[in-house]
Amino acid sequence: MLNRLPIALLILLPSCAATGGAGCEAWRPILIAAEDALSAETARQILAHNLTGTRLCGWRPGAGG
Repeated sequence: MLNRLPIALLILLPSCAATGGAGCEAWRPILIAAEDALSAETARQILAHNLTGTRLCGWRPGAGG
């Protein structure tokens, strides 16, 4: 299931840019706590998600979306 996540994001996130941000309300940054245990792959996917949201939806670090 997790291996399909990047494909789903590639399909769905461009709507944010295509509509000038109007599609971004449904997406939020993934926030983690210091005590969360993440595999390296999960951390990489969260980073990719958050960077994509920053680029396409204008998320700012620490703003929570």
